[in-house]
Amino acid sequence: MSTSRAVTTEATGTLAAVKATFDYSPSKRLLKVAYRIDNASDEAVAVFDRGDRHAVLSRQHAAGAVPAPFFAVDEEGGVTLSHEALPLPTPAPTSPPTPLAAKLAPGASVEGSFEFALPVSLEGDRLRWCVGVAPFTDDDFSAGEKVDGVDLWRASFAVVESQQRVCTAWFDLDRGVFADSTP
Repeated sequence: MSTSRAVTTEATGTLAAVKATFDYSPSKRLLKVAYRIDNASDEAVAVFDRGDRHAVLSRQHAAGAVPAPFFAVDEEGGVTLSHEALPLPTPAPTSPPTPLAAKLAPGASVEGSFEFALPVSLEGDRLRWCVGVAPFTDDDFSAGEKVDGVDLWRASFAVVESQQRVCTAWFDLDRGVFADSTP
């Protein structure tokens, strides 16, 4: 694959459905992802694609914005990008990275986008993106505010255990297609 071209995939979990478009430029090793997440349940859900409160307070990213994803490489060379609630680090820092989430009412959706520059040292030939979603409960969320049209809430670290990951299909970096599609 020599030039970028956008391809789309869909994934559905018990709480949310994701439609994501990947636009990968091999020469720049740059992946652009645009997505839409729909609440697929009868109750409100939290979507953990908005980073953490510490990063907002330290001005690493703006409240309501989608930060760069975390990434991990598996034993087979697959790269997983993710936006999800992370556990409280040990020892706990003075200013903990409190997860932020977009609250989605039943039938509601949220859109977002991000870019990821693949490090030269990254050897993987396939990539996917995962997002964490959890039931929205009054006990686990606080300090809600509207930011650029997003209903943004702070989450307790307890949501790490209750969140579910919704992941795209694997994207073949060489061919520029998702595993469930044909070239």
